[in-house]
Amino acid sequence: MHKTDDEEDPFLPIAILIDELKNEDVQLRLNSIRRLGTIAEVLGQERTRNELIPFLNESIDDDDEVLLALAEELGNFVQYIGGSKFSDCLLLPLETLCNVEETSVRAMAVKSLNKISKDMKSDLVNEYFIPLVKRLATAEWFTSRSSACGLFASIYAVVQSDSRDELLSLFVGLSADESPVVRRSASTHLGELASKVDTKTTTSTLVPAFAKLSKDEQDSVRLLSVPNCIAFAKLLGDKDRDNLILPITRKCITDKSWRVRYMVADNFVELARTSGDKMIDSEFIPAFVNLCKDTEQEVRTATALKVSEFSSLIAKNKIITDILPQITKLVYDDSEHVRAALGSVIMGLAPILGKQSTIEHFVPLFLQLLKDDFPDVRLNIISKLQSVNKVIGINRLAESLLPAIIELSEDKQWRVRLAIIEYIPLLAGQLGAKFFDEKLSNLCMTWLADSVYSIRQAATNNLKRLTDVFGADWAAHNLIPKVLGMATNDNYLYRMTTLYSIKVLAGVMDKKHVTEKMLPVCLKMCGDEVANVKFNVAKCLETIIPLVDSKEVQQNIKPVLMKLQNDEDMDVVFYASAALKLC
Repeated sequence: MHKTDDEEDPFLPIAILIDELKNEDVQLRLNSIRRLGTIAEVLGQERTRNELIPFLNESIDDDDEVLLALAEELGNFVQYIGGSKFSDCLLLPLETLCNVEETSVRAMAVKSLNKISKDMKSDLVNEYFIPLVKRLATAEWFTSRSSACGLFASIYAVVQSDSRDELLSLFVGLSADESPVVRRSASTHLGELASKVDTKTTTSTLVPAFAKLSKDEQDSVRLLSVPNCIAFAKLLGDKDRDNLILPITRKCITDKSWRVRYMVADNFVELARTSGDKMIDSEFIPAFVNLCKDTEQEVRTATALKVSEFSSLIAKNKIITDILPQITKLVYDDSEHVRAALGSVIMGLAPILGKQSTIEHFVPLFLQLLKDDFPDVRLNIISKLQSVNKVIGINRLAESLLPAIIELSEDKQWRVRLAIIEYIPLLAGQLGAKFFDEKLSNLCMTWLADSVYSIRQAATNNLKRLTDVFGADWAAHNLIPKVLGMATNDNYLYRMTTLYSIKVLAGVMDKKHVTEKMLPVCLKMCGDEVANVKFNVAKCLETIIPLVDSKEVQQNIKPVLMKLQNDEDMDVVFYASAALKLC
């Protein structure tokens, strides 16, 4: 019996999928995996369970990128198989993916298995999921055992009590596995499992396993002790925390491997918080001092980034007596990366210390960093000046830092000049118009002629922001004449900057200033010899047209645009035609 054309072949979706998964093009196979949900919807729930899933399990032999996509898709497949009561059919292909060599594929398979287990009923977990975990945990290959470590926490709370003891025993065994990869995986998931276990079991079973992992011969395993110290400290009472976890924390702080010490520095504030207030002065201030003096620049860099945050946890007098000497050394550190890291956070000390202490102790350090040879150091200090201004006041800031800021405005690194430009409107608003006109006005005009386009563009936008601060009358008297004076410069880049400035400022100036001062200059420039200038005239006029009277448009602007429309340059013609539509 033949099917009519409108009848769908029930085997067609899988047949097409088979052909695509056999194709040599990785991207085609990847696209096929990404539309498995669509194929499942066509097949229906029963055929998806009985045909598609078994086929996928048999087809797991492919490129890592395709396997990663498959592992991710299967985690979202419960809806296509009829709900969580049938989710056991998804376990087999995911278990297979937990055995592959590629770490990212295994990690995604574990993530999908944990996602599926959350909706499984306890009887299904006991019947299907626990045996899966046991198989992986006792498998010959380290890849399987490594994957198993990530599955315990998700099912521990829903299984029967006798199964819990068995699961814990398996996990402790994995934490002492002969393979460093497995021990590392166990350490990675130890804190998560501890959060699901009662306190008594944690102290009797998991803490000893943790203590052993913290002494592991591999630093890649030991460094994971740092986040575990934080996790266990949050779970245990003060006594157990001080007796069981603090000794491990001490060992991490003084570990022979710089990678472990780096992890300590990176998590230092959280370690201090979770260890209790009374331990901060006695344990963590000396530890922080030692990390600031560490022999490895990576450790000092990570420590420098925590200076302000850690200082917020301790008394002001302790900052001055214990932390300040180390900060001073970091300011002069041999590594530019350490100094740059410090520069990005040191300004945060001002709100912590208050006005007097900041002026007395830290302003000299800010000035030193502003003079640093490395541009990123200067850039980081400049970008955080507002924090200091709020504490010590604009007058003191101007007195102390303004000379350095003016010097940096001519810095050979254009990104430093750009950072200064972006800070100027804020500084100007706080200093006032008189101070700005005396100290900074000429500086802003200098930037308009900078050799770097990004600086000229930022300087143009800067004029608009200054007009917002001081008003249109101030701009008409102080900015506009200087900007329009560049219209006759021999360098066409200066003339284009004039047009950019007119275009930006026109929107914040009143009609009178636009009509009487800015428009005539713009119209005069239509006869420029450079095509780039002429089409920017057209773009500038397009901005001005809605801002002036229609009489002005018809009598003065339209004739100029019509002239430009007949220009030899096609770009000039294009922009002139666009502007004419507004007329």
